[in-house]
Amino acid sequence: MRKRRLSSLCEGGDGRLSVICHDQYMTTFDVLNPATEAIIASIKQSTVAETDAAIDAAARAFESWRHVAPADRARLLRRFADLVDQNLEQLAQIEVANAGHTIGNARWEAGNVRDVLEYYAAAPERNLGKQIPVAGGIDITFNEPLGVVGIIVPWNFPMPIAGWGFAPALAAGNTVVLKPAEITPMSALRLGELALEAGLPAGVLTIITGTGSEVGWRFVTNEKVAKVCFTGSTQVGKKIMAGAAEQVKRVTLELGGKSANIVFGDSDLELAAARAPYGVFDNAGQDCCARSRILVQRSVFDRFLELLEPAVKGFKVGDPASEDTEMGPLVSAAQLGVVRSFVPDEAPVAFQGSAPVGPGFWFPPTVLTPQSPSDRAVVEEIFGPVVVVLPFEDEADAIRLANDTVYGLSGSIWTSDVGRAIRVARAVDSGNLSVNSHSSVRYSTPFGGFKQSGIGRELGPDALLSFSDVKNVFIATE
Repeated sequence: MRKRRLSSLCEGGDGRLSVICHDQYMTTFDVLNPATEAIIASIKQSTVAETDAAIDAAARAFESWRHVAPADRARLLRRFADLVDQNLEQLAQIEVANAGHTIGNARWEAGNVRDVLEYYAAAPERNLGKQIPVAGGIDITFNEPLGVVGIIVPWNFPMPIAGWGFAPALAAGNTVVLKPAEITPMSALRLGELALEAGLPAGVLTIITGTGSEVGWRFVTNEKVAKVCFTGSTQVGKKIMAGAAEQVKRVTLELGGKSANIVFGDSDLELAAARAPYGVFDNAGQDCCARSRILVQRSVFDRFLELLEPAVKGFKVGDPASEDTEMGPLVSAAQLGVVRSFVPDEAPVAFQGSAPVGPGFWFPPTVLTPQSPSDRAVVEEIFGPVVVVLPFEDEADAIRLANDTVYGLSGSIWTSDVGRAIRVARAVDSGNLSVNSHSSVRYSTPFGGFKQSGIGRELGPDALLSFSDVKNVFIATE
C-alpha cells in the first residue's frame, strides 16, 4: 500500500464507483496482473469512517428499496442482467488481467453473473408467504427483507461469488454493501457501475474497496448491517461468526474444502483420469471445490496413475488471454509461496506438468503420492495446482478416507454401479457431490458445505429465504 494525494480515482461525486473520499491523502493498493506482475490500477483503500458512510447510505436506501413494487424490482434486475450481457467480453477481459483467469473461464464467470441476475429477477414476484390453517382466525406469513447485507468477496472467483450474494439479496428487498478482495477489485467496481446504469437507486448496491481488517470487519461490528456473507478461509470465517454473535447477526459462510475425487475399480478409468485434472487444476487449483484428494481403489491404482500422467503433462498452462490455455497463473506472489511450501525438495512428486518461467506467479500442475493420510498435503487445503493420490481398499474404506477431514464442501464419485453411487453419495459428508463428473455449482441448485466448509446455502430456489425473516400474522375472525 502507499499514500498518495487525491486524484481522479476520487473525482466525480456521482458515486459511480460507490467510493466516498474525504481525506486530503488516501491510501491506495497497487493491483497487479498475475501473469506479468505489471501494475494495472491503483485502487483506494477505504477507511472505517467511509465504510460507515456507505452503510448509512445503504440503510437509507433500504427504506425505499424494500417498498419498490415486486414487478419493478424484477424489471431493474433484468435490466442489470442485460447490461452485464452487453458488457460480457469487457468483464471477462478485466478478470483475465486482474485475476489471471483463462479467457474461457472468465467469459463463463461473467455469463454466470448475468444468469444469476436473470434467475433471481423472477423471484420478487414469487416471494410467497403461506396461509396456515388455524382455529379462530386466519394465519399468514410474510418474507420480510433483513435490511443492509454486507458481502465480502474472495479473490479466487470475484465475479460469480459477488453475484451469488447480491442478486438474491436485492431480489428479496435488501440493500447491499459489497467489499471485493484487495487484490481483485476490478470486476466488482465495473459491476457497480453497471448496476447504476441499469437504474438501481444509489445506495442499493455499493461497492467499497479496502482491507478485510477495516472494511470487512466493520460489516461485522456495525449494527446497521443485518447480515454478513463471507467466502474465504475457514480461519477468518470463524472470526466473523464469533464477531457476529455479539449482535446475533446472521451469517452465510462459504469456507475451505479438501474434497475427494473417489475412483472405483468398476468406473471408466480412461474418462476418470482424463477429467481429473479439470477437477483440481481449474483456476490454478484456487477453488474451494477443488478435488485435491484423488482416492483410487487399490486394484486399479497403478493403472490410473499411468492414465493420469499424460493428462497432467498435457494440461496447457500459459497466457490466460490465449483461447486454448487451460490454466493461468496463481493470483499473487503470496499464494505462490503458500503452494510452493507444499512441494519441498523431498516431496513425493509422482509427476508434474509444465508452466512458463519468467514474470508471473506460475506453478506447474503437480501430482503427489504421499505414504501417509496424515501428510500435510493430504490434510490441509493447498489452494493451488497440487493434488494427492491415495489408494483405498473397498467402499467402506473410500468413505472413511473421504470423510477424514474437517471439511465437507464438494466431491466426485466415479463408478458404473448406480447403487454404489447413491450409497457413497449419501455416506460422504459433503454439501455438493457429483457422479461421473466434476460439476459442483449450478445457479438453480443450492450450494454450501458441511462441517467447517461453512454454514448456510447460496443459490437455488431457497436462497431468498436466507435474506429474509419470516413474519407470522394471526387475524382473529371470532
